[in-house]
Amino acid sequence: MDSHKLTALVVDDDRMVRIIHGKMLNSVGVKNQVVQNGKEAINVHLSGQTFDLILMDLDMPIMNGIEAIKELRSMGICSTIAGVSARSMESHIQEFMEAGLDEYLEKPLNIAKLTSFIHKFYVTN
Repeated sequence: MDSHKLTALVVDDDRMVRIIHGKMLNSVGVKNQVVQNGKEAINVHLSGQTFDLILMDLDMPIMNGIEAIKELRSMGICSTIAGVSARSMESHIQEFMEAGLDEYLEKPLNIAKLTSFIHKFYVTN
């Protein structure tokens, strides 16, 4: 799949992270939208929008990443979801993965990590 046709949702409570992740996605041709927490991510999907991939933070107020992922998956959302967090403890990563993640990306996210992730899931060899 051509990354220029991909859409992404960035879910993070940190404004600067949303800006940086949005700019990185734009730089590789991925159209994106940003929201501040898991509840907003759910609401965007309830409004009928869909995304190819979701970059989901773990620690957020209102609804955290694990709760949001479980809810999205129960709604039948099949988007590729990457958990993005500064937490590197195996138990945290495992809990995040078990919620329904496709991939775990450690913060800080950079272009190399992002393009590697996109290629892994969307670019056929």
